[in-house]
Amino acid sequence: MGLFRRRKKTRAVSLDRAADRGDLEHLEGFVRSRRGVEAYIEPRTTVTETTVMLIADDGEWTRRRIDGPDGARRFAYRLGIPVYDVRLMGYPQRMRDYNERRKRRPELF
Repeated sequence: MGLFRRRKKTRAVSLDRAADRGDLEHLEGFVRSRRGVEAYIEPRTTVTETTVMLIADDGEWTRRRIDGPDGARRFAYRLGIPVYDVRLMGYPQRMRDYNERRKRRPELF
């Protein structure tokens, strides 16, 4: 029956996929086609791997998987954009304003 048998500890495994070349190409395209882009590193969760959110100066944003916080920093450094940890900085107000505009006037987006 094994009531008192010790169980081996299992490591939590994310059910999400890792970043791929398509994710990086999308992020690079976003940076090159918008002004004032900043990167915000979002931590790994039980559902998703580490992601990076790119936010343009008008508040438009996109989010994709990235290969860990160090990968996000290397990506931002390579493209010459500022990078922040969302747990420390939070999201900028311009992103919330952009989301509100999209909600009120979806036909414009």
